[in-house]
Amino acid sequence: MAEASNVTTPTSMLPIEYRMSLVFLYTLIFLGGSIGAGFMSTVLKSNMLSITTVSMINLLVVHLLFLLTVPFRIYYYISNHWALGRDFCKMVSAMIHAHMYLSFIFYIVLLAARYLAYFEWGHRLEFYRALHAVIASVSLWAIILGSALPASLITYGSVPNGSISNEVCFDFGDALQSVSVQILNYIISAVVLLAWIVLACIQLWILWRVYGKYGRASFAHQEFWAQIKSLCFVLIMFLCFVPYNVFRIYYVSKHWSNLQIVNEVFLAITAFSCFDMLTFAGRCVWRPAYGQCCTLCERRR
Repeated sequence: MAEASNVTTPTSMLPIEYRMSLVFLYTLIFLGGSIGAGFMSTVLKSNMLSITTVSMINLLVVHLLFLLTVPFRIYYYISNHWALGRDFCKMVSAMIHAHMYLSFIFYIVLLAARYLAYFEWGHRLEFYRALHAVIASVSLWAIILGSALPASLITYGSVPNGSISNEVCFDFGDALQSVSVQILNYIISAVVLLAWIVLACIQLWILWRVYGKYGRASFAHQEFWAQIKSLCFVLIMFLCFVPYNVFRIYYVSKHWSNLQIVNEVFLAITAFSCFDMLTFAGRCVWRPAYGQCCTLCERRR
């Protein structure tokens, strides 16, 4: 009985300020993500044979699937009570992790395609038909889900003795007591951080080359702004994914019960990647405005 009490008490007595903070964050994510998904209708009209466009469409699907689960998180943090069943709780909880890692994978595909296009290898990566793009997307989803989904359904949310109440949700920290789960978390976080460092270095190097090529006239060239768009994705990855994975390593190594709350906040921050679609809608507004500012600065000189 003492062991069960130690498991359920921290979550069943969530501080009101903590719950309201998460309600605010997830409400903002839901609204911003929904608006961004609406703006993506303009991208869907573009070239369907482009790997960049196909990657963005897949990214949109990932965001939409996750956004469908956000209202249930808001409901739980408002009521501080879960009445929808343990299995559904595990599914909703797992979706934010799936959203983070699937988004990260499609960011890598998207950026890799843009980097290859910069080196004029992009023509080799174009799909010949729209059907080929669909087959490639379905194949990638099948590989990802086929390799990760079965194990996740079986092991995710498993806790010692099954001692968590069905009225409590998003409290699976005790699974980290397993050495294999700890090792898996270390590996995943290390891979994410290393991949981001590589992408960031490549992006900064390309941007430096473009600026060195055009100098102060860079702001008037489409090539420069194409790299700025790629830089936006690198920054989104840095702001949304890097903090969580750095903290995750610390959290797994310490596994203090009080860190569970902090972990949930960092996890919520990863969902702000849903705002990435706003970069496509905003480019037509910010690019001319920024160009005019640069022109005014040059005239004053």
